[in-house]
Amino acid sequence: DIRPQGWKENGKVLVYVHGGGWCLFSARTTFADAAPMAKASGLRIVSVNYTPAPAAHFQEIQQQIVSVFDALIDAGYHMQDIAIYGDSAGGGITASTVLNLRDQGKGMPAAAVLWSPNTDLTSPDDTTVTLDSHDPILTYATLLTTGSKAYAGDVALDDPRVSPLYADLTKGFSPVMIVVGTKEMLLSSSVRFYQALEAAGQSAKLDVHEGMWHVFPQYPMPEGQVAVEKSAKFINDHLNQ
Repeated sequence: DIRPQGWKENGKVLVYVHGGGWCLFSARTTFADAAPMAKASGLRIVSVNYTPAPAAHFQEIQQQIVSVFDALIDAGYHMQDIAIYGDSAGGGITASTVLNLRDQGKGMPAAAVLWSPNTDLTSPDDTTVTLDSHDPILTYATLLTTGSKAYAGDVALDDPRVSPLYADLTKGFSPVMIVVGTKEMLLSSSVRFYQALEAAGQSAKLDVHEGMWHVFPQYPMPEGQVAVEKSAKFINDHLNQ
């Protein structure tokens, strides 16, 4: 539960789903990643301490995120007062969370922001190959391949439950902003998901940053700060509609 300095309850809250290739990190170890967004947005952030794979597979992990929304609703928040964001694997889980909430009849968050999301676990696209040697954070053979299989368990990697790119997006999706760099392997994944949302008639924005690597908004540099501030504005604009 992260609250920026001077925070006052305004009935709005932001849920954060951390990355880590589905297998790494926790809400505590990614505190430094979430704190700048709390400061930029002025919002209370609930960072989800989900069980990483392979200790849990996608069904349990995704339901843990949904249970956070259930708890917030029980605490008096309304779905239109809740936004969600996630990075990398957490970006993919964030997209799946929007779909799960929709399909379970709970409504959808007011907004979603995806930083460098992995939306297709099969990774058949262009930049997964062409930028493998240029991305200083990701590698295909280790992080993407092994983490994807640990998360998916016994289902195919192109199953829409684990690869939201293949889900039915025509039934609805939260207004979404996708942030990605031109020097990262998941550039194609981000572009393809944006195109799928646009083709399905959903409200989507693609924000591409020149020369930036995987999940660059997490880094304390001018480009990262710009991305954080743009993400925070997108979220607040939709929470305050």
